[in-house]
Amino acid sequence: MIAAGSRLRQIGWALVLGLCFAALLALTFKVNAVKSEVRLTERHIIAAEQSRIMLETEFQTRSNQKQLAAWNAVEFGYGAPRADQYLENERQLASLGTPRGSGAPQQVRVALNRPVEDAEDSSMIADWLAGEDDAPDSEAPPPAPRRELVANSIAQRLARPAGSMAGSAEVQQ
Repeated sequence: MIAAGSRLRQIGWALVLGLCFAALLALTFKVNAVKSEVRLTERHIIAAEQSRIMLETEFQTRSNQKQLAAWNAVEFGYGAPRADQYLENERQLASLGTPRGSGAPQQVRVALNRPVEDAEDSSMIADWLAGEDDAPDSEAPPPAPRRELVANSIAQRLARPAGSMAGSAEVQQ
């Protein structure tokens, strides 16, 4: 009987220990769930604070519009655009321009900075002229895709050495 009581006591302690472990596990999950809810609530609070700050700025801006309009009219001479100030096309815009002065420098029309590739690829005109030599054939295969002269990403552009960049500019005569 002593042996049976000792065995029963061991089983009882194992059950108590198992129940304690299960309660600890359940409590851990509950704590993590509450932490998650707290983090979510904090994110909502931060978003609400940012929204409040944005609304305060908007309110202050709108409340000062009369003062800003008065400053614009009196101090700066600004006003709302009138219908006769809008232009129909680019020619009207160009007609408003003034000619360059006699000592003004030449205007830069195009500025380009691209990597220098092989001698074959560096001549864009050579590729174009090579296409003219071919007889126009309706069943000719499409030309092979050219390599891109400009890198696809900033990481690729930064990885290239600085000496491989060539700058060119066209100046208006």
